[in-house]
Amino acid sequence: MIPRYTRPEMASIWEPQTRFKIWFEIEAHAADALAALGTIPKEAAKTVWAKAKDATFDVARIDEIERETKHDVIAFLTHLAEIVGPEARFVHQGMTSSDVLDTCLNVQLTRAADLLLADLDKVLAALKKRAFEHKMTPTIGRSHGIHAEPVTFGLKLAYAYAEFSRAKERLIAARKEVATCAISGAVGTFAQIDPRVEEHVAKAMGLVPEPISTQVIPRDRHAMYFSTLGVIASSVERIAVEIRHMQRTEVLEAEEFFSEGQKGSSAMPHKRNPVLSENLTGLSRMVRAYVTPALENVVLWHERDISHSSAERMMGPDATVTLDFALVRLAGLIDKLLVYPANMQKNLDRLGGLVHSQRVLLALTQKGASREDAYKLVQRNAMPVWRGEGDFLVLLKKDAEVKKYLTDPEIEEQFDLGYHLKHVDTIFKRVFGES
Repeated sequence: MIPRYTRPEMASIWEPQTRFKIWFEIEAHAADALAALGTIPKEAAKTVWAKAKDATFDVARIDEIERETKHDVIAFLTHLAEIVGPEARFVHQGMTSSDVLDTCLNVQLTRAADLLLADLDKVLAALKKRAFEHKMTPTIGRSHGIHAEPVTFGLKLAYAYAEFSRAKERLIAARKEVATCAISGAVGTFAQIDPRVEEHVAKAMGLVPEPISTQVIPRDRHAMYFSTLGVIASSVERIAVEIRHMQRTEVLEAEEFFSEGQKGSSAMPHKRNPVLSENLTGLSRMVRAYVTPALENVVLWHERDISHSSAERMMGPDATVTLDFALVRLAGLIDKLLVYPANMQKNLDRLGGLVHSQRVLLALTQKGASREDAYKLVQRNAMPVWRGEGDFLVLLKKDAEVKKYLTDPEIEEQFDLGYHLKHVDTIFKRVFGES
């Protein structure tokens, strides 16, 4: 995490003080369950809560202990004992470090997912608002980067809305996938601790018991989670690249909001660069970078090793913090996006009507021409227009072979822009419902 791309609410989930607070809650809730089962004295469990519930854990002290013990959980438990006193000997009864570490990580990931889901709602709201604003704003559709047929700018935004709606559904599923708790002891057999302790802790921490763990919670769950973040990041980049293309000087169909006093270049005062979209492209790459280690972390030796640990210490905070920042930035970018319908129309018209070539092709076939002959007739009139040697409609009207099949009014009918937009309402209803 670096401050430039970090929002405080997400960062707080990963702060040491938060982590130690969660560790304490796991241990204290386990102590409550152990006390209820008669394994430890009830007064001991009460003392743990009473003395440490509102404590501010001394991070420097824990780090100092860890430098000697070379073990983070033992360092924390030692410091907890300094706060609680003799009754601390009843803490961590029958538990192993992974019970604390893995359950805590999953608490943090579920909290992070909740923030990311709220971020996605912001993106969706911005996309929906702008989509309806430009529902019928005609623009050129491109395939392979080349002019194809007309669409609307609203359809482009509706496409993104549907994409991020799927992203939200996936993240909800990924949150559920990772929201498990393991308090099963060494190698996961519950030999030293009753399974009811796990059930109690899971409920208290907003999780569900892991059906079967070893000494760790299975990492395929985390692989699913981080892969989902990676897919969302790719969706962020997809729309960012679209905006970058639209802002190119030769296109200029839309551009990022340029605030008063903003500077685009240290050398060229005229520049208005798509810096936010380019930033989102870079941030998306970083989120996706953690997908591979998440997948590789699934493969652990036997019942437990810690090859996953170092990677997760980085990927948990970095991936969630970075995506959180990116989604909020994207929502603002969409909300303030400057759209230029006149330039969209200008680009639509720049090929002299070639965007209607398929309609002419189909009209010829419906009048009796074979598809192969119709294609040749349309293409031979289209190619001069590509070279700047005439207007498509005019050339078609002059082509004697075309005129064998179509009258001038019938040719002109194929150049109706509205024809391409007749199902926009249908598509919007599919995406947004009846709203």
